[in-house]
Amino acid sequence: MRRIAPILVVFVFCASVTAADIAITYNINTDVNRTPISKYIYGTNSTGNSNYTVVRSGGNRLTAYNWENNWSNAGADWWWENDQYMSSSTTPGKAITNFRDSCVTNKQDSIITLQMAGYVSDAVSGMVDCNIYAAPSYYFKKVVFAKGAPFCSPAGSPDTTDANVYMDEFVNFLVSKYGYAGDPNGVKFYDLDNEPDLWYDTGASPHGTHWEVHPFDPCCAEYKDKSVAISTAVKNVDPNAQMLGPVSYGFGGYLTFQGAPDWSSVQGSYGWFLSYYLDKMRVASNTAGKRLLDALDVHWYPEAQDSAPFTSGNRITNDVRTTAMYNARMQAPRTLWDTSYVGANGENSWINQWYSSYLPIIPKLKSSINTYYPDTNLAITEYSYGAQTHWSGGIATADVLGIFGKYGVYLASYWFDNGSAPYVDAAVKIYTNYDNNKSKFGDTEVYSTMSDKVNSSIYASVFNGYTCEMHMIVINKSIDSNITGTFNITSPRNFYSGRVWRFNNSTSTISETTGISSITGNSFTYTIPATTVCHMVLQAEPPDWDTNGPSGVSDCHVNIWDLKDFTNSWLNSYTFVDFADFARDWGI
Repeated sequence: MRRIAPILVVFVFCASVTAADIAITYNINTDVNRTPISKYIYGTNSTGNSNYTVVRSGGNRLTAYNWENNWSNAGADWWWENDQYMSSSTTPGKAITNFRDSCVTNKQDSIITLQMAGYVSDAVSGMVDCNIYAAPSYYFKKVVFAKGAPFCSPAGSPDTTDANVYMDEFVNFLVSKYGYAGDPNGVKFYDLDNEPDLWYDTGASPHGTHWEVHPFDPCCAEYKDKSVAISTAVKNVDPNAQMLGPVSYGFGGYLTFQGAPDWSSVQGSYGWFLSYYLDKMRVASNTAGKRLLDALDVHWYPEAQDSAPFTSGNRITNDVRTTAMYNARMQAPRTLWDTSYVGANGENSWINQWYSSYLPIIPKLKSSINTYYPDTNLAITEYSYGAQTHWSGGIATADVLGIFGKYGVYLASYWFDNGSAPYVDAAVKIYTNYDNNKSKFGDTEVYSTMSDKVNSSIYASVFNGYTCEMHMIVINKSIDSNITGTFNITSPRNFYSGRVWRFNNSTSTISETTGISSITGNSFTYTIPATTVCHMVLQAEPPDWDTNGPSGVSDCHVNIWDLKDFTNSWLNSYTFVDFADFARDWGI
């Protein structure tokens, strides 16, 4: 018989341990800070998802795109190779019309990139040795902004045997196919090329993104002059088209146009290149008698890193899976708006280290607009906070979208890495289609604040003209703790219940969760689980005399439609109190 060694069994009883809830107070006022939320902030650079409101055809590939034959060159992204990557069709503009057709099907507006570097690809295949064959060469055709002669007829039948490619003829083709910018299917937005501040760099191999079509350092005055010329040409074809520039790649471009050779000579009193550009476009617009720049367009890829010093950390746009990275990513949106999140109290980044006076960035951009070209909109046509398949990327993006709405960004489009992006899609959908019935966050921002901006964010809205429904996006950024939220609402309406949709760290699928059933005196408490984004929809009782609306149902206002019903019922018995109540509810 084989001896069996004795076995020692130890039983360990572990009680589950959870971090204590975080108590946060949220204050909302539906009659304060009411500002429109642009529907164009929910944009993308990738087609196919109808939850996005606007789609951009942009990026490095577009700078050398030839609309006449669909050839293009991605520059440094792919060996400066001329190819038919965008479309193998010989039908002029096919790469762009395929894109626009998809947007029309999904009822989305479009941003089309115009070519400004000077040359575009010709139908000559192969990798371009830029030391020998950079433009001008037989690989490329010259870009001319204004044809100065009758456009091809029919539109979309350009002469592909001549030496030039005409930008206003391209726009005329799009107008002939889809209508003007103000028409239902017309192209509304045009980007003034893509990241011109990176086209070429004398001092850095491989010499910028587009050495093949712009083999010298771009200058501030050059890009400004080209912006004026192409905007004038486009608006002569489609006066309501909206022009977006300078489509800068990032902070170095904002500052000095990436060390442009002429920056020191044009800088003067301008604090950065963006102010120079705005001012010069304003002057040119006044001379032309029409606005030549409709939106200041920049790209924003945060430089925040997961640890200090910034020289040794991981940038949050990289998909590194650590707690330090998650926290850095979820805090990074504060650099867009939070005046206390700068300097020693701010993010780990070279921008905050050396240029903290330019932060937070949205107020700085808005200040330049207000000073140098008032009423210009703000667009951010590329941005990403990384981790598009991870909950921390979804939380950061949801936070950013709320910031864009609250702080008056006009247009924004997320830049996708290759592959799926379930959490970024969820962040957009929580605003644009949270219940799968195309229900949306409101179109008018109202005052909202939270007592703890490290662990939470809140954004509140209503629909203009309808005050019996209020929407709130509430975010728990804590990895470990639930939030016990106390919500205090100041409003002429008494809210009585609410429904809640959410996504969280376990799934990017948005689903309805426990609702809000106990609201007393417009106050209630609600628990938000860790790392969760909630969309709360609160309902209020309509005023007593709200009997009708233009569509025949209550619109939560006492107005001319209710007066019509009231006056049509004079035969009924009314007392003085009835008239007084009606006047009170109408606000007389």
